[in-house]
Amino acid sequence: MRGFARVVLVAAVLAGCGVAAGCGDHPPTPALADVHPCDPATLGSIAPPPNVEFSCATLAVPLDHRLMPGPRVDRQLALPIAMTENAVAPRGVLVWLNGGPGSPGVQLAGEIAGQFDPAVLRDYRLVLFSQRGTGPNALQCPGLQEAVGSAMEVPPPGVVEDCAQAIGSHRRFFGTADTVADLEALRRALGADKLTLAGASYGTVPAARYAMKYPDRVARLVLDSVVPHDGLDPLMLDVFPRAAEVLRGACARSRCPTDAAADLAEVIRVRHNGLEMLNVVTKLAPKPRLAELLVALREAARGDGRGLDTLLVDVRKPKGAGGSPADEFSRGLNVTTSCQDMHGPWGGVSAPAVGRAEAADKVAAALPERAFFPFDRATALTNGTVVACERWPETSVPAFSVGRDLPPVPTLLLAGERDLTTPLGWTQKEAARAPNHRLVVVPGAGHITQDVAFGRVGRDVVTEFLVDRPGLK
Repeated sequence: MRGFARVVLVAAVLAGCGVAAGCGDHPPTPALADVHPCDPATLGSIAPPPNVEFSCATLAVPLDHRLMPGPRVDRQLALPIAMTENAVAPRGVLVWLNGGPGSPGVQLAGEIAGQFDPAVLRDYRLVLFSQRGTGPNALQCPGLQEAVGSAMEVPPPGVVEDCAQAIGSHRRFFGTADTVADLEALRRALGADKLTLAGASYGTVPAARYAMKYPDRVARLVLDSVVPHDGLDPLMLDVFPRAAEVLRGACARSRCPTDAAADLAEVIRVRHNGLEMLNVVTKLAPKPRLAELLVALREAARGDGRGLDTLLVDVRKPKGAGGSPADEFSRGLNVTTSCQDMHGPWGGVSAPAVGRAEAADKVAAALPERAFFPFDRATALTNGTVVACERWPETSVPAFSVGRDLPPVPTLLLAGERDLTTPLGWTQKEAARAPNHRLVVVPGAGHITQDVAFGRVGRDVVTEFLVDRPGLK
């Protein structure tokens, strides 16, 4: 799995409304079009497991789901779909919804199928779709695409504004509320009665919000590496103390002679490179090179920065490498959805852009220095997400009421012990909003506990939850 291009899982039991007929007050049920065997090249560079075959199709959805009042924009999007051919799987449909936001699902079908336990692939029909704004529908922002490789990187002046101008007023149709509406259209096209929703990273947001909007159509939730459904904090205040905990925990295991968090704080005090160090710590926390980082921090805090400099060069993106193509990961969609979902220190995206930076400065200034330890106030105020969203133009989007609980469906939450992309505190906050939950912290894992790189623990817990086999080995 790649960076923030994370995912949502959706399991559905086929029952209820048929594909050809509408249900209740719904408009006519959408249908999958152009169903055909997938060209293996469309499923990504990793082939599906043996005996797992996919069909491809498209689902037409309106650009404008009429989630807000006003004249309707009469345009449709054709979302690519990939689905395994076991259409009568006993437990129904399992939809993998990519996160990021920005990564298309169909292009990862082979990789995703390979990470599931055979019991899940046998019991469910696996379905993936490329969300609006990704793949062939990717939002195109060439300057941002080239300049920024991750949400943490600070965009150069002008590229965020250019992106918003290029997308135009239609940018209001690319938030999570629209993805939730697309997911409901997919459910109806598949003839599914109830869905079991699971998400990873950003994907936990549409999973949770779908469950909140359609609680009677959800049987279970699986939320891995959670972004709280109310939206993330652009100042990243939960990340900082968790980074200190992860560093100190690793230091305790290796019996460091110093406090690793204090060493990091001293490096940042001298070098004023909090963002760079946050990036390095986040990338290396779940990897064997964390031990090398601990030594380098200790030496740099005492004046010898050679080891740290070498490590920083290894982790940095090579100059001139550019970003990935938009059809592989759309930076335009990433900033559009992130900023339009966010409730920052200035409020939501409907707040005037002028004054947002001052509002963030005011919130940060009211906090004590220890709130940012082992980083500093500048790290919070200058990270890529907060800077991009300060610059994003005022936009009217569907309202979402914050502070609501999830429905009382069985909910599995997973967190990586060393995940600093979505820190444990975020998952714990979501667990507190889930009336019927189980929280599992996977030892040694980083972002997305089900990633095969972190072993079988996360995968086995999810398999047990999905196929009802307690104690699965």
